[in-house]
Amino acid sequence: MSRNDLYITSFYIIKFSCNDVNLSAEKMAQRPTIKDLAQAAGVGVATVDRALNSRSNVRQETLDRVLEAAERIGYPTRVLAARREDTTRPLVKFGFVLHKGGQEFYRNFAQELQKAVETRTDIRGRVIIRFAASQAPDDFAKEILEVSRSCDVIATSAINHPSLSALAAKLIDEGIPVFALLNDFAQGVRQNYLGLNNVKVGRVAAWMIATQARTNGKLAVFVGGNRWHGHLLRETGFQSYIREYAPEFQMLDTVVNLETRQVTYEATLELLSRQPDLRGIYIAGGGMEGAIAALREARPPGKVALVVNELTEESRKGLVDRYITMVIATPLQHLSRDLIGLMINAVRDGPDSTSSQHFMTPQLYVPESF
Repeated sequence: MSRNDLYITSFYIIKFSCNDVNLSAEKMAQRPTIKDLAQAAGVGVATVDRALNSRSNVRQETLDRVLEAAERIGYPTRVLAARREDTTRPLVKFGFVLHKGGQEFYRNFAQELQKAVETRTDIRGRVIIRFAASQAPDDFAKEILEVSRSCDVIATSAINHPSLSALAAKLIDEGIPVFALLNDFAQGVRQNYLGLNNVKVGRVAAWMIATQARTNGKLAVFVGGNRWHGHLLRETGFQSYIREYAPEFQMLDTVVNLETRQVTYEATLELLSRQPDLRGIYIAGGGMEGAIAALREARPPGKVALVVNELTEESRKGLVDRYITMVIATPLQHLSRDLIGLMINAVRDGPDSTSSQHFMTPQLYVPESF
């Protein structure tokens, strides 16, 4: 080969290599970016980053949207690849209807339910959580019907009402198992109840107040409403203990507080004003924040024994400041884990005609717990 031939050959090799680089650059320029993916999914770039890096603070529906957009525009992602390889696991769609979405306890509950689904390795879980606008049966029914359209199994903290029992029966006939949470609604119809043994909870509350009250006097119980079966059982347990072991105390008429802070606050102030010998209060449902606020205004710490349910930042502070005598809490993590297992079994085996109760052991907190 002559020098000229070598020069010409080298020239074409170099030219071809440059063209190849230009083609690769062009292809790279056409590859979708994370910004393109965010736009296609209708979310922010930061959300896409969290989704693609499998961080836990991304809702399942958001993750689905990002992954579907990635597949649509051709964005390469290991999360998408893993999902394609994951089709052997059955898809289970969980629906949850809670209430009081503005309260810390129910927000915590929703988070624990989501985590319990995410930790399962035997299924691909999808979660829909909705909150009823009020305690009215129609509001619960509306949300239950909504989740039933896209879910395989449902769990709810609904109140006791004939219309909701009928709705649960209808869904079960359609092959959608229904579970009761915290409040045992639709007894004899629902698949299972998960929560505390509420009669025992009431007796524990009465024991604590009777033990801590320094002198005899009057006791008050607050319930959310007459449709909360769990509250009525707690009231029954409380009163039965007082009759049996502390008859020297006088039970006042039960107060209905609608589980609201303001009603509880006003009713507690009125009780403290009219009943100077009030020795103890048990808040069987929600609204404890109102009782704590009223006691802070009208009594020194520990003057009136107060027992409430569920540990939140507010009840924790009430314990530390000794305005609360004891908190009886639902072990949400344990409950959520057990619930998801039972829901998966129900989807796999179908609704069970034998309803049952799954009682959790309550967590008890006193001022010295912190």
